[in-house]
Amino acid sequence: MLEKCLASLEEAKHALTFASGLGAQTAILSILSSEDHIVASVDIYGGTRRLFENYISRKSVEVTFADFDQYDNISRAIKNNTKMLWFESPTNPTLKIFDIEKIAKLAHDRGEIIVVLDNTFLTPYFQRPLELGVDISMYSLTKYLNGHSDVIMGAAVINDSELKNRLRYIQNCTGIIPSPHDCYLVNRSLKTLAIRLEQHQRNSIEVAKYLETHARVVRVFHPGLKSHPNHELFKKQARGHSGVLSFSHSGGRHESYIILSSVKIFAMAESLGGFESLIGLPTLTSHGSLDKHVKEAMGITENLIRLSIGLEDPEDLIVDLEGALKKAFPG
Repeated sequence: MLEKCLASLEEAKHALTFASGLGAQTAILSILSSEDHIVASVDIYGGTRRLFENYISRKSVEVTFADFDQYDNISRAIKNNTKMLWFESPTNPTLKIFDIEKIAKLAHDRGEIIVVLDNTFLTPYFQRPLELGVDISMYSLTKYLNGHSDVIMGAAVINDSELKNRLRYIQNCTGIIPSPHDCYLVNRSLKTLAIRLEQHQRNSIEVAKYLETHARVVRVFHPGLKSHPNHELFKKQARGHSGVLSFSHSGGRHESYIILSSVKIFAMAESLGGFESLIGLPTLTSHGSLDKHVKEAMGITENLIRLSIGLEDPEDLIVDLEGALKKAFPG
């Protein structure tokens, strides 16, 4: 029942659910054979990159990470044995926006390449990757689609029936499946998806606009802001944005620690997409397992803080951040 509901949200033919977001990714990657090649964006969730570098690469599947900011980089990275292209838009945690339709066409013009987009941040409510040419729209249901921080689950939404059959076989024979009760909980949550996401969006843009005015904030990462370099592209391919945003301040690790330990409403946690507001330092949490030089190349520095804006009153959240920033920068 949940799989049918998820497929209908994206106006797709099929959906499959898995025990976690990484479980869904593992099942998708299991489609590949030895000596196949993946092109993946540099800007992906740290756990996904770890899966590619430390697990899939040991199964004789070659992985090339490319900077998707330049589309020529993608074209150059594709080889004769490339079977999959993987990316996020918006990215985690710097909220970069890529031209989904252009990337999907580029990959399909080069051969039978399965294009996978992690659409966790926006959900089908705000963005429908399959309509833009993507083959698999992948989700961590743990986040916004469930939205209550009480379930861990993943999903893959697809139109191609042959691809669905291959994934269904992998789902069945590996047992990477969610529990019936968890499926019930996600079904419960989907009934309030639109209401929740609209409020997440309203709150996050208010907080983002506040942060842009703060003297100690160097940059705010939110595709809904006109200052975002790909704001117009974002408006073209998405209906809106969720509660995730990041900002960098003028200090370093010390000031980041003060901010994280001084907030009262925000909970310090690694997840996102729940009804409560969360704050975290990606260099130590979501991307903590990556090499220092890799993180720096991605722009994940010790002064970059990620927020998951919840459903609280936005004025309360702004006051909370204002107090934490004052403690970090008392001068």
